[in-house]
Amino acid sequence: MPLVPQNRRSASASGPPSLLTLPAAALRARLREGYGFREFQKDLLAGVVVGIVALPLAMALAIAVGVPPQYGLYTAVVAGFLAALLGGSRTQVTGPTAAFIVILAPIYAKFGMAGLLMSGLLGGVILFIMGIARMGKFIEFVPYPVTTGFTAGIATVIATLQVKDVFGLALPFAPEHYHERLHAYWLARGTVSWWEFGIAAVTLAILVLFPKFVTRRLPAPLVAIPFAAVLAWFLKRHVPGFDVATVGSRFSTVVDGVVVHGIPRLPPMPLWPPLTPGPGGAPLDLSDFTVWRQMLPGAFAVAMLGAIESLLSAVVADGMAQTKHDPDAELLGQGVANIVCPFFGGIPATGAIARTATNIRFGALSPVAAMVHAVTILAAILALAPLVAYLPMAALAGLLLLVAWNMAEVKHFVHIVRTAPRADVAVLLACFSLTVVFDMVVSVTVGFILAAILFMKRMAELTQYGFIQGAEPAQTGVLPPGVLVYSINGPLFFGAAERAMGALGDIADGAKAVVFRLKNVPAIDATGLVAMESALGRLKKRGILAVLAAVPRATAATMLRAGIRREPGKVAYVASVEEGIRIAGDFASGLAPIPRESVDKVAHGQTQILHGRETDIYDDPRR
Repeated sequence: MPLVPQNRRSASASGPPSLLTLPAAALRARLREGYGFREFQKDLLAGVVVGIVALPLAMALAIAVGVPPQYGLYTAVVAGFLAALLGGSRTQVTGPTAAFIVILAPIYAKFGMAGLLMSGLLGGVILFIMGIARMGKFIEFVPYPVTTGFTAGIATVIATLQVKDVFGLALPFAPEHYHERLHAYWLARGTVSWWEFGIAAVTLAILVLFPKFVTRRLPAPLVAIPFAAVLAWFLKRHVPGFDVATVGSRFSTVVDGVVVHGIPRLPPMPLWPPLTPGPGGAPLDLSDFTVWRQMLPGAFAVAMLGAIESLLSAVVADGMAQTKHDPDAELLGQGVANIVCPFFGGIPATGAIARTATNIRFGALSPVAAMVHAVTILAAILALAPLVAYLPMAALAGLLLLVAWNMAEVKHFVHIVRTAPRADVAVLLACFSLTVVFDMVVSVTVGFILAAILFMKRMAELTQYGFIQGAEPAQTGVLPPGVLVYSINGPLFFGAAERAMGALGDIADGAKAVVFRLKNVPAIDATGLVAMESALGRLKKRGILAVLAAVPRATAATMLRAGIRREPGKVAYVASVEEGIRIAGDFASGLAPIPRESVDKVAHGQTQILHGRETDIYDDPRR
C-alpha cells in the first residue's frame, strides 16, 4: 500500500505556488503519487549501483582539480544527499563534475583550499537566491551553440589535463594556461613512463569495449578500475622495474599524528572553510574586502555553470524517465547543497548527467535513489578506504579521458559545424576556442553577446516595411491623389526602427497624406518611438498628414505615453487602413470632414467609441 494518499490538492488548485513549495518539491511530489516498499527496492538498487560508479569518478575529479581524493568523496556524500532531498528533479544525481575542473583548478591554484571552499559557498548562495527568485526558466535563454561550444571546450581541457598522468610525466611546475600546459608537456616528454601509459590504455580499453562486447547491465567502471588496481599490484610484485603512481603514493593525510596513505577512513567532518589553508598555506583574511572581490568572479562562474549544468541534466533526466522537474526547486536544492558542502570539506557540485543516466537506467523512481547513492559512498569510505590507496593514477586518468570524450560529443559537434547556419557556427567555435584558451566565464560572456547580436539582427530582418498600392498588401487599386500607404510588419524596435522610418525619405513632392498601416506592429521600443517621432516631425514640416491606422492596443498605449498624440491636420489615429485612406483622401482633396460623434479623449491607450463600435483608435484628424 502507498505510504502517502494520492487525493491531495495540487498546487494549482490551492492557488499560486509559494516559496514554501520549493524545498523538496520532487520528493514531495513523488510521495503524493504514492511510495511503497516496491518503489524503495528499485531506488535502493539504483542508488547502490550509481554510488559504486560515482566512487572512482568523485576521486578522479577531485584529483583533477588538485585536491586530495577524499574531498571529492565528501562532496558526493554531502551535496549528493542534500540536493536530492531538497531539489526539484526526481532522478538527478549531484556531485563533483568534469565541467567544474576548468573553473576550480585555477581557483585552487590561486587561493588554496580556503578559496576553493569559499568560492563554492558563495556560488551556493547565488544559486539559492536564483532559486527563490524563480530564475530557473532563464536556462531556456541560453543559446544552444553557447552550451555546446563551452561544453566541448571544457572536455578538451579535461582531456589535456589527463596527459600528465596517462604518460606519467614529471612536470617541474604546474602551468595555469592551456598553451603553457602544452609547452610544459612537450618539455617533459623525456620523462614518459610506458608503464603508466599501459595501465591507462588497459583501463580505457575495458571502459570502451566492455559495454559493447560483454554487457551493459554492469557499469564498465566497476570492472575497469578494480582490474587496473589488481593488475598494477600484481605487476609491482612480479615484474622488476614496474612502478606506477597510485592514490596511496600520491596523497596522504595525517590523522591523530599517524600518516594515512590514500584516503582516511573517516566520514566528512565539520570544519570552518576560511581556516583551511589558503594562499601560501595561511588562512583567508575575510576582513579584507580585496579577498572577497577576488573570489567573486570564481563564485559567479561556479553558480552559473552549476545552474546551467544541473538544469540541463534535469532536462535530460525528464526525457529519459518521463518526469517533470521544478527548475526553481532544483536551483534551491543545488544552492543549499553548495552552501553546506564546504563546511564538510566538499568542493562545488552540480547535477551529473552521466551518473543521472545510470541512476535512471537502473530503475530509480525518486530522489531516494540519489540519497542512497550518497550513503553508499559514505559506507565505501568507512569500509574500503585502505583499498583505495592501490588505485593507479593512470587508471583514473583513463576514466576521465572517456568522460571528456562523452562530454565533447564530437560527432554532434561536427554535425552542427557542417549543417547549422554560419552565424551559429561562429558562436559555437568562438565559445569552444575561448573556453580552451581562456576560461568558461569569458567564453559564455562573449557567446551570449554574439548570440544576442545575431538574434537582434535576425529579428530586425523579420520586420518588413515599404509603400503599398492598396489597403492590404495583397490588394491593388488606385489610391486617392496625394495619398500613400506605408506598411510596417513586425516589431518596431532598435534593430529595425531606423531603417523602417528612414525609408520614408523617398516620399515624392506631391504627397499630401501618408497612411501608416501598423496593425502588424505588436511592440515598439524607445528607439522605435524616437524614429517614429522623427519621421512624423519631418512630415509635419512638409505639411503632410500622418494617419496612424489600425494600431494594436499595446503599441498605441506605448506611443501615447511617449507623447505621440492626435494633432488636428497633422497626426491622426483611425480604426482601419480603409478608414485612414478615406480620411487621407478627404484631407488631400481639401474636402470638409464628415461629422462624427466624438466621445472619450485619447489618453494613455484608452478605448473610444467611433461610429458606434469599440476600437483602439481615436478621432478625425481635423476635429
